[in-house]
Amino acid sequence: MALGSKKLGIDLGTTNILVFVPGIGIVLNEPSVVAVSEDDNKILAIGAEAKTMIGRTPENIIAYRPMKDGVIADYRVTEAMLRYYINKALGKWNIWKPDVLISVPAGVTSTERRAVVEAAVKAGAKNAYVVKEPILAAIGAGIPIQEAAGNMIVDIGGGTTDVAVISLGGIVSSISVKVAGNKIDAAIADYIKKTYNLAVGEKTAEDIKIKIGSAVPLDEELVMSVKGRDSILGLPRTVEIKSNEITKAIQKELREMVKAIKDVLQETPPELSSDIIDRGIIMTGGSSQLRHLPELVFRRTGVKAVLAKDALYCVAKGTGVALEHLDLYKKSIIAKR
Repeated sequence: MALGSKKLGIDLGTTNILVFVPGIGIVLNEPSVVAVSEDDNKILAIGAEAKTMIGRTPENIIAYRPMKDGVIADYRVTEAMLRYYINKALGKWNIWKPDVLISVPAGVTSTERRAVVEAAVKAGAKNAYVVKEPILAAIGAGIPIQEAAGNMIVDIGGGTTDVAVISLGGIVSSISVKVAGNKIDAAIADYIKKTYNLAVGEKTAEDIKIKIGSAVPLDEELVMSVKGRDSILGLPRTVEIKSNEITKAIQKELREMVKAIKDVLQETPPELSSDIIDRGIIMTGGSSQLRHLPELVFRRTGVKAVLAKDALYCVAKGTGVALEHLDLYKKSIIAKR
């Protein structure tokens, strides 16, 4: 690698941050959580270390996510978080400022985009580029996006579900809805509270989703025992929960995701629609790994849906490819400083 030509791709997600170095791969995959002390507003821990603190902190320490729905909610903390990840990825003896390419949700405004670029430059990037998530997800999933053919990508992360039809390297039509993994977790926690009077934390809700959650009812149900706090007695208690209950609990969220897919299909030009029927819908992002989600999409839209290989890493891999071929993806790359 020529001196001074360090490049980093960052998948700046609501729940996780992945850092990709071209030629090496994903060097970092940590939760986008920061622990801040309330007294002097100092940042105490970032990433995996801060995530273990969620729901377990003394009153004067708050562990929270500076990214809300895929967008910077707290600028100072996001900048500190980016600086931490950039330095961690490059090693502490690094003196070069890297070129950084960052993913943003498709529905991002120009102000929000500028905030990401500025935060990255302040955090130590030489140049910062931002690319819309569906494009990166498509590149990372190995879709030839430069062709004159329609490809539909559904990227479901923690904060947002991005649905886009891509042709000739650009987005033809897209929708970004703020319903994704986190909302599903919240719906599960909510259901358990209402049905069993049991309060569970977000981490438990996420475990339930991963272990027994399914987008369509199962013939052979999975069962899990869930521990939480009884909301009436206030004492710890365990209940058995089956997967079809979870399917019922997350109906509303699944409906909104499917609606986004249908809305994009409805505004897709007919020529591209026929391509999509042939090629199917490609699903990427961590939350697209929910059991049988592609099956649900197929049942509701009539278009076959496939889960991309390494769905969780598609966007991060896409940043790496885009960095190596910046000239090729010029059209889709926005904001350069």
